[in-house]
Order: sequence, then C-alpha cells, then structure tokens
Amino acid sequence: MIYILLSILSSSIIFVVFKLYRKYGVNTLQAIIVNYFVACTVGFFGYIENLDITSIPQESWFPGTLILGMLFISVFYLAALTTQRSGLSVVSVATKMSVAIPVFCGIFLYNESTGAFKIIGIILALAAVYLTSIKSEEGISIKKKNLVFPLLVFLGSGIIDTTINFLENSYVSEQDVGLFSSTIFAIAGSLGVCILIIQAFLGKLKLNLKNILGGIALGIPNYFSIYFLVMALRSPGFESSVLFTINHVGIVLASTLIGITLFRERLIRKNWIGIALAVIGILLVANS
Repeated sequence: MIYILLSILSSSIIFVVFKLYRKYGVNTLQAIIVNYFVACTVGFFGYIENLDITSIPQESWFPGTLILGMLFISVFYLAALTTQRSGLSVVSVATKMSVAIPVFCGIFLYNESTGAFKIIGIILALAAVYLTSIKSEEGISIKKKNLVFPLLVFLGSGIIDTTINFLENSYVSEQDVGLFSSTIFAIAGSLGVCILIIQAFLGKLKLNLKNILGGIALGIPNYFSIYFLVMALRSPGFESSVLFTINHVGIVLASTLIGITLFRERLIRKNWIGIALAVIGILLVANS
C-alpha cells in the first residue's frame, strides 16, 4: 500500500509543477524534454547497481520501452493539441478516464475478480474523475472536428498504463525496476531532442534557464511516479484493476485538495459530488 500512496504523492507533485509552469511562463515542451533526462538520471545513478548501459538493448523488456518512450512524447503532443482546441478540462477528463483501459484489460486478460462492489466502485470512480475535472456547470463541449484528439489522448494514456502492467508482469524483474523506468525516460528524452533539433532548424527554438529549471523540478517526481507505480504492481494483495483505479482516483483527489489549499481554486457543486463519489469508489474497490 505504501508504494501506491507514494505514486499518488509523486503524481500530485507533478500537478503542482505544471500549475507553476503556467504562472512563470515555462515552455512546457522544453521542460518536458529536460524532465525526461532528469528522471532518467535519477534512476541511473540512484536506483541501479552495477550499471552496464551496453546490456540494455539485450533486455527482454527493451522493445517495450521503445514503444513507451514514443507513446510518452506522442501523448504529450496530442494533449497539447487537445488543450489548444478544446481546453484543459477535456484533456484532464481524457487522461484520467483512460484508467478504464488498464482496469478492463486486467479483468479480461488476467482474469481478475469482478464482484458487484468492485464493478460499482469502478463505475463510481469513473464518474468521479469526470465530475472533479470539469470546471463549469455546463460540463465540457467538444466540436466534432476536434473529437479525435481527446480520443487519442484517452487511448494513448490507457495503452501506456496497460503496457507498463504487461511488461511488469511478463518481463521486468524486481532488480530491474529502476533500469526499466529510467530507460523509458531516456528514450522519450532522446525523441524529444529530435523535436528540438527540428525546431532549431526552423528557427523556432529559444532556450532559457527557467525551462531547464522547470524540467528539473518535474523530472524528480515524474521518475518516482513511474517507479512507485511499478513497485505497487509488484506488491501482493492488489489486483492491477484495483490498483489502477485507486491510483488514478487518488491522484484526482490529491490534486483537487492541493488546488484548493495552495492555489485557492474554487470548486463547483459537481466537483464536490465527484470528490464524494471518488471516496466511495475507492472504498468499494479497495475492499472488494
């Protein structure tokens, strides 16, 4: 249980950092790319013993990290497009509702339990994610021509969680968790550098110190959000469908409370209903 709590805490710190990006005008793309290398470095030098980088391509999980690295960058880009076209609330809902994909994969692919309380808890959790993410009483609206972007964010985010769960179950040994996590970030960062090089050739690249500092601030909690999630998946006693539900809804709850406490965000009635449903959903799922 401690690992899932630490994963929720790390992911909630990421929320705070992103909020500060908007306040201080940090270039999100540049900071994200720096963050990947910082996260990679934290793992390589803090959680890996007897590191031999040349052996990484021979690891059975390496092809999966290539896919995850590409997904990390792609989903980020799609999230940015969705934000520009449909707003932050749409991105938030698409990202957090994606928990449905690893939850149902856990049930159908790994034959995890499907008790009544668990199913009700999952449904309440999904409703809670939606209700806590919207920022107006009217809910969210998406133009038909822009619908593909949040749909791809939903699918991409869900595939990331599902792929991590699959690799952890099938290929990643306990001593390789740190190396596995760091390799994902190294690949995502390398792809990000390619994007920056293209921007430089097009004359659109402007680097500054605050973007680098923003990447450092993001990279540390980002590494631990993945590391502790993988460690939680390895812990006995929790099915992946239960763990992903608690993780996503816990992040929603923690982020909402941080928003109220640190950023003086005001919640509408639907947000409060979502918080109540989130608590009930977690209790039902955790005790199913």
